[in-house]
Amino acid sequence: MTPCDSTLQRWMTKGAAIIAALFLFAGAAWAQSEITLRAGDGGVDVTGRFLGYDGRYIRIASEAGELTLDYAGVTCTGAACPDPETWVEEIGLAGTPRIGRLILPALIEGYGRARGLVVERTDAGAAEITYRVSEGGGREVAVLHLSLSDTGAGFEALLAREADILMAARQLDGAELEAAAAGGLGDIGQAGRIRVVAYDAVVPIVSPEAQIGSLGFIDLARLFAGDVRNWSTIGGADRPVTLHLGAPEAGLAAHFVETILRPTRRALSKAGVIHADDAAIIEAVLADPGAIGLVSFEATGNAIPLPLRGRCGLRAEATLDTVRTGDYPLALPLYLYLPERRLGPLGRDFLAWMSSPEAQRILRRIGVPGQMAGRLPSAAEGERWLAAIRAADGADGLAELQSLARRIEGHDRLTPTFRFRPGSAELDPASEARLRILARALLEGRFAGQRLRLLGFSDGRGTTSANTALSERRAEAVLAELEAILGGTLPDGQQIAVAGLGDVSPIGCDDTPWGREINRR
Repeated sequence: MTPCDSTLQRWMTKGAAIIAALFLFAGAAWAQSEITLRAGDGGVDVTGRFLGYDGRYIRIASEAGELTLDYAGVTCTGAACPDPETWVEEIGLAGTPRIGRLILPALIEGYGRARGLVVERTDAGAAEITYRVSEGGGREVAVLHLSLSDTGAGFEALLAREADILMAARQLDGAELEAAAAGGLGDIGQAGRIRVVAYDAVVPIVSPEAQIGSLGFIDLARLFAGDVRNWSTIGGADRPVTLHLGAPEAGLAAHFVETILRPTRRALSKAGVIHADDAAIIEAVLADPGAIGLVSFEATGNAIPLPLRGRCGLRAEATLDTVRTGDYPLALPLYLYLPERRLGPLGRDFLAWMSSPEAQRILRRIGVPGQMAGRLPSAAEGERWLAAIRAADGADGLAELQSLARRIEGHDRLTPTFRFRPGSAELDPASEARLRILARALLEGRFAGQRLRLLGFSDGRGTTSANTALSERRAEAVLAELEAILGGTLPDGQQIAVAGLGDVSPIGCDDTPWGREINRR
């Protein structure tokens, strides 16, 4: 049995146990939620457990499986039958606190202001938040429940029908997606079922007393693997190193292990001090000049965030722009996963509003990188151009740079950057979300009359001609996907040119796996 099969079997077994528990031990709760539906023409009765109602369709768990029926066409009998006149939409969101503690509260409250609704918040401890949403006249129309745990626990809640939306700080793996499909949630890995709500990043921090200006990628890996125990080993002061991070099996620390340690065949040091939250990490780092910690992008506090440098001279610094473009190697998208069932009218409207310029401005105000397309003047990327010039190989290399200069002259860079699943020309989920944001902007005419170019780039492996051809194919794939989202064609008058420029303008150093990954765009 493969690891994937083993994981899938574990989820399937857990799902079966959950279903068995529902049937065997629900007792009075089951009796209260059992309903019978009869078609208006007196057809066959269907009895099952009430699962949900979205204002039009009702869902039940019956002997024949999960059924969704038009409520207007049936007669419902049972205590759990919803009354359309008094029905209040309920939406459960479970998963990572990265989304549930800062981002969603700001967006829910902003949505209420935008729609003229009254939003009231109630906290039940640190891990449960409830929002009650009412119309101006006082009638309650929706209740949103936020349960904060981690991505894995949120997925379990989704699988057990205890949540409607998963808040995830990572992509679900193949076994989880298969378990979701087997559990009746549908293909939640497809583009229409994944929303990128915002972006975060792992940022290494030190005390102001540490007097460290930047850190090499390999040195960062060596530090957290325990290979470097004194800062003097990598050019710092003669101080012992202490490591501080969150739970290594979840959230930012897990992303760090996957992105930095695993590609270098290293494991996380057991000497690291594990903290409950970013505030505790910052407090520990500020108290110790020899400490280094890993925190979220918006939570560096009074500590010093360290830019990362590669051997080729390129530096990566976490900023609003580098995080949302993915140019910062430790950036990570924050996802919402949606099962294949309809939310109610407020839930659907809220999800659509989340990608609006108004919602994106709210994210920017709270210091969270969102998806709004922003302009980056070419002059702002001077350090990258200098690195490209240094790396240019003879006359041919300089000629490629001149070609790039001609193509971008008079243009600004837009922050959406599109990257691909490993080894393919298929966009990754974060890029699919970025592309949908760009499609919406085109439909709204935000770039009407302006010249747009899709420029493809590759890493430095392979021949110049092969890299140029590959980068052009990927740029063409992005344009084809954009046109498909727009119904097969671009808006009238909107033109987008495509070109492949190979490895001429690296963002990261090609001597590391993460540098090559961010260069393929």
